[in-house]
Amino acid sequence: MSFSTRLQHVQCKICSTRYLFRKRLAMDLRQLNYFVAVAETRHLGRAAEKLHLSQPPLTRQIQQLEAELGVQLFKRTSRGMELTQAGEELLRDAQNIRSLVAQAAERAQRAGRGQAGRLDIGVYGSAIFGLVPQVLEAFHAAHPEVDLVLHHAQTPQQLPALRQGRVSLVFERMLPDEVDIEVELVAREPLLLGMAEGHPLAAHDRIDVAALRDETMLIGSSPSIAAMTLQLCRDHGFEPRLAPPASDVVTATLLAAAGLGITLVPGSMTNVRFPGITYRPLHSRVEAFMDLHCFYLQDNDSPLLTAMLETVRAFRSGAGAAFHGREAAHLATPGKLRANERGGE
Repeated sequence: MSFSTRLQHVQCKICSTRYLFRKRLAMDLRQLNYFVAVAETRHLGRAAEKLHLSQPPLTRQIQQLEAELGVQLFKRTSRGMELTQAGEELLRDAQNIRSLVAQAAERAQRAGRGQAGRLDIGVYGSAIFGLVPQVLEAFHAAHPEVDLVLHHAQTPQQLPALRQGRVSLVFERMLPDEVDIEVELVAREPLLLGMAEGHPLAAHDRIDVAALRDETMLIGSSPSIAAMTLQLCRDHGFEPRLAPPASDVVTATLLAAAGLGITLVPGSMTNVRFPGITYRPLHSRVEAFMDLHCFYLQDNDSPLLTAMLETVRAFRSGAGAAFHGREAAHLATPGKLRANERGGE
């Protein structure tokens, strides 16, 4: 076969493909609706009345559809319109297509209302042991068709993820100081003292902060938790003896369980039952607590994010109080001054 012959053969195939592609695209939803109406009523007149059309335009639409498909869809009889085998096949598919289109429209509308879709969330630290699961549980109960995807990383990694659209919201204790980031309080947790079960202070039901003067304090890597610890101790008249920072509050708690020091933890850590660890509430001259925040891009108008923020605000005003009542009401401390202006891990 010569080159020119092969070229003509390829061009013929391309033209044929284009023709078939145009033919496949020619049938639209309007024509399918007309076809289904006729197929279900088996009568052009009744179908036209159902569609609020006169009969001649409907007849032309059916004829045009048959011409485009190259098959006969109906047999015209004295009793009306009977489906051919090709018509029976098309009716099944047309009904499925209309159902899928209706479902797609409903899903799009639900997503637009924040009721369906996927929401990517950044999380880090001890809040994943208590507060964050409760917020997500409340959100899932109200929005069961939304898929929640969690991404675990510290704040420095979460900020680029926010700006790149890989996450929409981050739950963290450390507050980012960024002009394009909006921050909201989720909940406030009392600080507890974590220590080994055999520690002498474990014999007491409540520990005075002043009694920590000679103890080695284990902290996580966040600068804010170190600043909070320093301020709390200074409010009680002493400088804390700080151990080298651990990687996070969980690691600091494990070290405390091993008897290498004591650590200040939020109430959520009571849900983590490490061997050898015990927790006690603090007796403090000032309020001793740790805040959990969420943050997100200011210009993010996603309906899913809006729905999650509504859940967060409801949790803060109602369910958050339930957390303290159920998990940590007996751990509350007296005082009116904040021990930490900016919480952290």
